[in-house]
Amino acid sequence: MQQILDAIVNDASSEDFAALEVPESYRAAFVKKDEVDLFEGQTSKDKDPRKSLHVDEVPVPELGPGEALVAVMASAINYNTVWTSIFEPMPTFGFLERYGRTSPLAKRHDLPYHVVGSDLAGVVLATGIGVHNWKPGDRVVAHCLSVELEHPDGHNDTMLDPEQRIWGFETNFGGLADVALVKANQLMPKPEHLTWEEAASPGLVNCTAYRQLVSKNGGDMKQGDNVLIWGASGGLGGFATQYALNGGATPICVVSSEDKAEICRKMGAELIINRREEDYRFWNDEGTQQNPKEWKRFGAKIRELTGGEDIDIVFEHPGRETFGASVFVTRKGGTITTCASTSGFMHEYDNRYLWMSLKRIISSHFANYRESWEANRLISKGMIHPTLSRTYRLDEVGQATLDVHQNKHQGKVGVLCLAPEEGMGVRNHELREQHLDKINVFRGV
Repeated sequence: MQQILDAIVNDASSEDFAALEVPESYRAAFVKKDEVDLFEGQTSKDKDPRKSLHVDEVPVPELGPGEALVAVMASAINYNTVWTSIFEPMPTFGFLERYGRTSPLAKRHDLPYHVVGSDLAGVVLATGIGVHNWKPGDRVVAHCLSVELEHPDGHNDTMLDPEQRIWGFETNFGGLADVALVKANQLMPKPEHLTWEEAASPGLVNCTAYRQLVSKNGGDMKQGDNVLIWGASGGLGGFATQYALNGGATPICVVSSEDKAEICRKMGAELIINRREEDYRFWNDEGTQQNPKEWKRFGAKIRELTGGEDIDIVFEHPGRETFGASVFVTRKGGTITTCASTSGFMHEYDNRYLWMSLKRIISSHFANYRESWEANRLISKGMIHPTLSRTYRLDEVGQATLDVHQNKHQGKVGVLCLAPEEGMGVRNHELREQHLDKINVFRGV
């Protein structure tokens, strides 16, 4: 791997990269199939990813048609890595088994270990037959949509393809490793004003936020919309806040601390609700019944901030804890866009406030290639900025995942893979200087 790293650091030519030997094995973070019962009997909050995530050498997978091997300089932690590491809501080996039954090529993914990670920034190391737009030596980031496109349903919106999967979660050979296997149509140009770790961090959450809020497949946000954003300083909500501001909408940012409120202010948001200060009790102490009076109090606070206006779009991702309130505070004819459900998948709401007020609930799941490309383009132009707050080394991936599991992070948590230190990979220093204040918002600089 040292030869590969040297070639990247020295900006070797495409010919030099093509001449490098692909290693037989590489260092990766993975969970084991024979440990899926590791946390049996424990509550979710007590499950410790440091016990389930292993970092060791694994064989390099065979490179297939339309695929690329990427030397990974940096990756990042997403909530799907948390789910995989604690084997909830089910072990991801079921995904790999089902994928493995679809074709001989897919069978490579069905292994007794699962290499995780749905983000990367790095350099193309090798490409398979049929790859023409990318070559060894290209500096890239990857979005996490893995799709076969052999079914007609996927050709209008690839997210609707029946064989659509999230790479590194529902497939193997993910980005928390020194080498990753991706489909060539996952690749996008690396934003050259960002470091490797900064460039790796937006992928999943940036594309998800774009589709959920901006795209016609999601909220179809327009200028002047009031957008309620839960967790507005987080890895996902931080991008939603930027898209609202960038697109002429008004974000109403819901956060849980003054530190997180300050991050929203630094992004440019003005209307902020600190849940801890307001002490909203949407559910009783047992979590069995919701309190509509608290929905009304929450709605009154929103109207106080907006000058009497209601919410046009709710950017919903906490799920069970907040969904009833989200439906209630949305204006007549408004939209609730939903993904993730990190506080629970079983949502409850009063349907009278939905059907009688003609509101819409729109489900949203990651993004197609076009949406991902547009989201990455905005990062590359310095119009949207990474939400990276802290970076770990690959051998610390368990601790990094635990931080996300316990919500101890702001924004995104990055992971250095081949990159020996932070701060490497910048080419466009002029653009970086123009936007350095925004880039550093989540780092507390």
